[in-house]
Amino acid sequence: MWKAARFAASSLRRSRRLSTAIPGPCIVHKRGADILHDPWFNKDTGFPYTERDRLGLRGLLPPRVISFEQQYARFMESYRSLEKNTQGQKNSVVSLSKWRILNRLHDRNETLYYRVLIDNIKDFAPIIYTPTVGLVCQNYSGLFRRPRGMYFSAKDKGEMMSMIYNWPAQEVDMIVLTDGSRILGLGDLGVQGIGIPIGKLDMYVAAAGFNPQRVLPVMLDVGTNNQKLLEDRLYLGLRQPRLEGEEYLSIVDEFMEAVFTRWPKAIVQFEDFQMKWAFETLHRYRKKFCMFNDDIQGTAGVALAGLLGTVRAQGRPLSDFVKQKIVVVGAGSAGLGVLNTAIQAAARMTGNDETTANKLFFLLDKDGLVTKQRNNLDPAAAPFAKDPSEIDGLREGASLVEVVSLAELLEVKKIRPHVLLGLSGKGGIFNEEVLKAMRDSDSSKPAIFAMSNPTMNAECTAADAFKHAGDNIVFASGSPFENVDLGNGKIGYVNQANNMYLFPGIGLGTLLSGAHFISDGMLQAAAECLASYMTDEDIQKGILYPSINSIRHITTEVGAAVVRAAVEEGLAEGHGDVGTESSNTCQK
Repeated sequence: MWKAARFAASSLRRSRRLSTAIPGPCIVHKRGADILHDPWFNKDTGFPYTERDRLGLRGLLPPRVISFEQQYARFMESYRSLEKNTQGQKNSVVSLSKWRILNRLHDRNETLYYRVLIDNIKDFAPIIYTPTVGLVCQNYSGLFRRPRGMYFSAKDKGEMMSMIYNWPAQEVDMIVLTDGSRILGLGDLGVQGIGIPIGKLDMYVAAAGFNPQRVLPVMLDVGTNNQKLLEDRLYLGLRQPRLEGEEYLSIVDEFMEAVFTRWPKAIVQFEDFQMKWAFETLHRYRKKFCMFNDDIQGTAGVALAGLLGTVRAQGRPLSDFVKQKIVVVGAGSAGLGVLNTAIQAAARMTGNDETTANKLFFLLDKDGLVTKQRNNLDPAAAPFAKDPSEIDGLREGASLVEVVSLAELLEVKKIRPHVLLGLSGKGGIFNEEVLKAMRDSDSSKPAIFAMSNPTMNAECTAADAFKHAGDNIVFASGSPFENVDLGNGKIGYVNQANNMYLFPGIGLGTLLSGAHFISDGMLQAAAECLASYMTDEDIQKGILYPSINSIRHITTEVGAAVVRAAVEEGLAEGHGDVGTESSNTCQK
């Protein structure tokens, strides 16, 4: 059935090719130095003499015309020289040096920037995105050279409707928004969190072919509770505690109304909001505006694709997914989003309600196993709390080691999970004792997902996972790790379970379908498409996710699956001619 899916996908590519080519000339209303200072239009020394005359550039550039290809080669030579000259230095120093050289190009010449990014996506994605973006956000006030995107703050209350028209683009397709309250696993970084929307939108352009003139990174600055930032003389944000309650929501409400008044067909992706606001804003806006929360829904989709791949890696039918015992460590927006999506998928497969499907899922937070006996149980975690009658030998707040290896479970005898999935933001929580306990898993090929970002917050390293849990595991992480040499010619493959495999395709499919609402069906179609992408041969090796070198192709497949789901659910507007029978991308 997987071969059939790939055949259907190739048929769709032949029948409906997506092109990023610009139809016709690009009309430029600027002249002279204004063009050279605008990265959207600047070609540096690449302007031929005819354009220099037409655009008032003669005399403002050196006389020699350097072709685009020559500029590309010159930049890559500079980048490789930087790599050579920084050998032996700290990883943080090297990463920031690489980010700076790319950022300078981004500020100067976007066409060249995106060309080198697309052609070298495997090398450059870790620099402009995870994991270096976390380091950039931590140091953003000191790295700031010129503004990118828009900044809306608590001081702008009542003015946002007029402010939105300050953005020069007449059309915007995709907006990535953060309030900086929970940047990766780094916590409250305030206005410095703008680095996340910038990096995400770079992936939208590179992976999904979005027009860089029609994307908009946004920082919603409502203050910060990070005392270190408030005392930093270089900090660029509001020097006040974070707004809370209705005061906070009124700011977000005003922003959303302003955005969709000017650009009613835009898509807004919420990114790195602290848990209480992540869930609140998702429920508040998802039926009213075209938006989604990447931490809740994107992470859940990528995790679901990996979980389905794990079942395939065991040589079992996908229907056995409902028999998988899964321990999720981390009760934040990402962890709860994964649980909710996985339970929905299990319920759909069995035809049972979600309460029944919930039986083999276990949730732990910083206080241990979450049960209904928990005092002050978080309402968001309550649906996943275990009833004492369901477990034997486990107590409220049981430790991770107890849950993984010691507890008795009615009807299943011992938990011995098939999957250990971490979204805790706590580096090293999957320690040697926990990993060794996974050797007793009921699975023939247990899975360990250390999905927290950045790298220092990963629950374990790939090397430790294979060393302590055994060679016969499936390993995935949010940040990139090198494959592990297991000896005797064997390789322990590392999967980067990163949202970059899904959110560009979700955005692309939503944009192409014209859907005004992103449904659970569209999101699940994206996840299942990603799960079906890998060949059986790769899956048997423990490779659950494709190479990032294939990201544009993956995004096309996922986008097509989202379009098809939107059509089937009647959410696609103006695309009544898009059929669902002749080309069923990723369907099995």
